[in-house]
Amino acid sequence: MTVSFEEYAALARQLSEQRRAGEQHAATESARRRDLHAAVDSLQQRLTAQGQRLDQIGRAIGIDQPPSAANPGAGPGQGTGTPGEAATWPGPPPGPGSASTTGAGSAAGPGSASATGFGPATAPGAGDGESAGAAGAPGRSGVGAYPELPAGEARLALPTAVTPAGGGVPAQRAAAADPAVELELARRMADEADRHGHQAELLAQRPLLLPTWSPLARAVAVYAGCSAAAGVLMLMLVLASGVGLVDGFTLGAWICAGLPAVAFFGGYLVLGRWGRPAMVAGTPPRYLPLGFLICFLLVPVAYCAYLLLVRGLR
Repeated sequence: MTVSFEEYAALARQLSEQRRAGEQHAATESARRRDLHAAVDSLQQRLTAQGQRLDQIGRAIGIDQPPSAANPGAGPGQGTGTPGEAATWPGPPPGPGSASTTGAGSAAGPGSASATGFGPATAPGAGDGESAGAAGAPGRSGVGAYPELPAGEARLALPTAVTPAGGGVPAQRAAAADPAVELELARRMADEADRHGHQAELLAQRPLLLPTWSPLARAVAVYAGCSAAAGVLMLMLVLASGVGLVDGFTLGAWICAGLPAVAFFGGYLVLGRWGRPAMVAGTPPRYLPLGFLICFLLVPVAYCAYLLLVRGLR
């Protein structure tokens, strides 16, 4: 069979085109892999920053370290499986003629029939109460290799579809995940984590006391509330003075200096304890001059209003 020059040239052009197509595909695949690696590195840095920010928020609310994933109360052998170790589940007792009765029946001891010999096969743990030999638990008499299950549960535990050779149907392989799709899902989850983290920071920047109020309005409300509490104490002192328990000089000293000072320091402590956000840069303002003015004006004004009210009722 001879090949003409034209056919040889066409074959050479075809091979050259296939080679160029392969090189272009390899270059495209290499560029895609570089882009994926760059995106993974960027996402890793972003997740690292998120983890550091979550650690800061945790320390701000009083959590020094996250709880351990392992159960500290688990004893030896409880939840200590190594990665890659397959879990072993007890199966149903094999019936007559199954492949598992070959070793169990031959190891059951003298006088027991084997599945490969003559006579019916004996399931492990069944019969006259003897142990299953090599299939049983070592050092424990009367314990079979498998737990005894009712007939209905045993039938449910058997494979539903078997081949003529007796083997189970192999499981269907999972489809390979697309790295670009998985990366996009991870990026969306990171965006969602950023959104929730921003909301958590906004909530952490609000104090427990009157969180929706401005700092000035909160301070005015706290100092006014403490002054009102001091006004109640002032009324108690006035009543005590009316029955002769407190003299006039003591009453005047408490009304002009003592109760206003108590109200001022009470408001100062309340703002420092419940008016401080969990996460705030620096010390929040407590408006000391404004608080001093409110407390040292409201208590005497309340006393004057009480005197006017009493005289008006008389």
